Amino acid sequence: MKTKASKKPSAKLRKVHYVLSTHWDREWYQTFQDYRRRLVNLLDRQLDDIERGAVKGPFTTDGQAIILADYLEIRPERRAQIEQYATSGKLNIGPWYVLPDEWLVSGESIIRNLRLGREIARAYGGKPSSAGFVCDLFGHISQLPQIAKGFGIGAGLIWRGLEPRKTAHILWRGADGTELPCYRFGRAGYCDYSWDVRRNTEYRVTFDKKQALADIKAFLAKEAARTAIPPMIVFDGGDHLEHDLDHYRLLFSQKPSEDFPYEIIHSTLDAYLDDVIAHAGKITEVVEGELREPGGLPGDQDQQWLIPGVLSSRVWIKQANAECQTLLCQWAEPLSVLDSLLTGAPAPHGYLDVAWRWLLQNHPHDSICGCSIDEVHEDMKYRFAQARQIASAQVDESLLSLAASVPGDIHTGELRVLVANSLPRAVDEVVTLVLSIPAEWGTYQEFFGFEPKPAFHIYDTAGKELPYQLLAKDMGRTKRRINPIKYPEAYKTNDITVAVRLKLPALGYTTLTVKEGAKSEQSGPIVPATLPTRHRLAPGLATSERSMANDHLSIVIENNGTLTLTDKRTSHTYERLMTFEDSADIGDGWFHGQAVNDQRFVTSATNADIALVQDGPLLSCFRIRIQMNLPEEFVQDKWIRSEKLTPVVIDNLVTLRAGSKRIEITTSVDNQVRDHRLRVLFPSSATKAQSYLADGAFDVVERKIGLPENHYLDRELPVEGTPQQTWTAVTDGNQGLAVVSNGLMESAVRDLDDRPIALTLFRSTRRTVLTDGQPEGQIQGRMSFKYWIMPQEGHPNRRALCEAGQQLATDLRTVQLTTPDLPIYRKSKVQVKPTDSLINLKGAAILSSLRSVGEAIEIRLFNPNTRKASTTLELAERLWKNRKVTQVNLESAPQGPSKKATSQLKLSLKPKEIVTLRFN
Repeated sequence: MKTKASKKPSAKLRKVHYVLSTHWDREWYQTFQDYRRRLVNLLDRQLDDIERGAVKGPFTTDGQAIILADYLEIRPERRAQIEQYATSGKLNIGPWYVLPDEWLVSGESIIRNLRLGREIARAYGGKPSSAGFVCDLFGHISQLPQIAKGFGIGAGLIWRGLEPRKTAHILWRGADGTELPCYRFGRAGYCDYSWDVRRNTEYRVTFDKKQALADIKAFLAKEAARTAIPPMIVFDGGDHLEHDLDHYRLLFSQKPSEDFPYEIIHSTLDAYLDDVIAHAGKITEVVEGELREPGGLPGDQDQQWLIPGVLSSRVWIKQANAECQTLLCQWAEPLSVLDSLLTGAPAPHGYLDVAWRWLLQNHPHDSICGCSIDEVHEDMKYRFAQARQIASAQVDESLLSLAASVPGDIHTGELRVLVANSLPRAVDEVVTLVLSIPAEWGTYQEFFGFEPKPAFHIYDTAGKELPYQLLAKDMGRTKRRINPIKYPEAYKTNDITVAVRLKLPALGYTTLTVKEGAKSEQSGPIVPATLPTRHRLAPGLATSERSMANDHLSIVIENNGTLTLTDKRTSHTYERLMTFEDSADIGDGWFHGQAVNDQRFVTSATNADIALVQDGPLLSCFRIRIQMNLPEEFVQDKWIRSEKLTPVVIDNLVTLRAGSKRIEITTSVDNQVRDHRLRVLFPSSATKAQSYLADGAFDVVERKIGLPENHYLDRELPVEGTPQQTWTAVTDGNQGLAVVSNGLMESAVRDLDDRPIALTLFRSTRRTVLTDGQPEGQIQGRMSFKYWIMPQEGHPNRRALCEAGQQLATDLRTVQLTTPDLPIYRKSKVQVKPTDSLINLKGAAILSSLRSVGEAIEIRLFNPNTRKASTTLELAERLWKNRKVTQVNLESAPQGPSKKATSQLKLSLKPKEIVTLRFN
């Protein structure tokens, strides 16, 4: 009896890479611990099925390494098995530590994330994945292709932020011109196979072999039709899904034939992308820059959503993250290098590594985006606190070590103050310091003894007395002195805030000596025991009860609290600055929900309370208090903002310093209403401007003003708000404005005649995913925001604005020593100069990182400009002497020959180029 022969496969046999994975949100609609129980079950079953041969492997860990660490905390006995499978290739690990949001974290954080994920893969004995897997991230930054290249990642897999193209493959050209071949997932993104074949959204459907085979064939035909190059991929990795053995066995039981012209291989993302790279020359469609396309036409059935509202949800998360990133990248790392080079202190790798892990664990996109349930975001506070505490303690330790190593004793009646500058350029301006004056020091009183004032003088390293302006005092504060061989000692200080003009070296420090005021030869009921220590108080910068000016700027406070600013350099006047706008928000952590029945409230007609808080020749500050009467909430059953109005107080401190070209503002809001968004507006007068600039990760991005012409046709409504890291600027080539902020990630330039910059302060929302609503998204209570207004001459200086963002974030840091502190912190006979610098950066490049990496020191720079940038690095002797310098990639692998380091390094950076230098 003859059997029927199977049909031979056609000549067009397609190789299909089947990749078994899961997309693992570490926390989202469940807490981390609830998700981890599911993760443990998933990996238990996965490892068991690989071991017994039910699944061939490899298993891909969703492009991130952290899920294995989370698993092994519960199953430490399976570490050997994890290492065995990593070594043999049965586990494909990384390249990420966690899958982050790209807009809400810094470029440095992205690099550290990838480095750590790949290090962990190697620690398990595996070869880290080099697949550019960014499947569910809410759009993509312009510099990701260059960052990927810096890790040897040659191709990517993307979805959100890019609408469907004619074919599944595109060439993504980054800001610097780096091209990354990419596969764009299908209709449901990385979940496409689980939707179409495993039918995971059809909750009552069970496995039916006949239907399943038809689904597999239909899915492969769909993929084949949209894939113009030979290799194909089946990604079996939907959200939190365990593998399905029924579908798995059915798929692999299919042999190539005329009816099934596919060769299914159990594969990895890396192997698939290697095949893609081999055919990259056949990919013709190019997309450029950042990928932020919203979900497109309603009828296209594609499920990609950009989800832009995450930029401003739960703003405290963004502020805490920015603070921790600044502490690590701009303080703890470079200052520990300075301390190590000058005093021989060991590099604190262990502490900094732990701090980074805590911080990166808050960078998964559903965490940092603020779009999860309340319990998730409550857990984030602890992680931020750990990163903050470790980094702050490290900064203090480095600075105290330097301060104690300055030659000389600290005499009774003296205070040594070390003031540090983390910017790579010198600072010469009026700064604000808080001095902890010993409480036992003498005080003086004005007139007949109304108020005690600590009497002290400030001297620079040359012994020159520095005039200062007294700003505030906080008397009798309890402090503690920690001596490792004694119990803690409590003591009292009078904390005095002063303004003083200082010259600070680039990425370095200077030392001040504060001395107690002289004793009076005569004292009595009227004559003070200590002589007054006063400096010139007049003329101050205030020019009236509601205005102030310096050599560059003039500010008038209007009745409604807005500012009228005149830039003396251009003679241009800007009006209505600092207008607050409040609108309804019926959305959630993902989206700003724009209500039909909205009422937008503005402060244009409010009455402001104005108080002059400080006035002197160095600094003037006004307090502007505004009360907005806002709807208590959005009434859900009536779809209107409440008729009940609740007062919301907006308190602003507006500061101008002598010689400064910026206005400094601190806005505090006591939020007592719900379901709303608060923005602050700055009309720029750049009426002819068609585009604006905003900084991003290793980039400055130019965006068009206004929504796309056909925006109303999109399935996902386009919105004004777009990402920034620290600043947004708009000019017409003659004048305009930049607004610099910290931890405020959403801005816009409105398509109105006066081109106002709109800076989002916060959104209050009640909805959370898969709940009936939760309270913490409403962020009730007091919040504080810092931002600067910087009028522009001509076109914006990208380098200067990026460094203004760094300066606002970092400010200055000080440590102070008295006589009993010196023996505690002076741990060796090594002496340092009273003032010193590590590097001085000249030219148009931006310093991103300076840190110890192993036994070497690495410096990373980038060029934010669209033209080549010439840059000079002036280096401290201990940084360059007897060292070689090598350009390396983002994983510290040499990219060329080493050369002898010198005191000056001249570099030429290509447009938007990132460069890392390693000093051995």
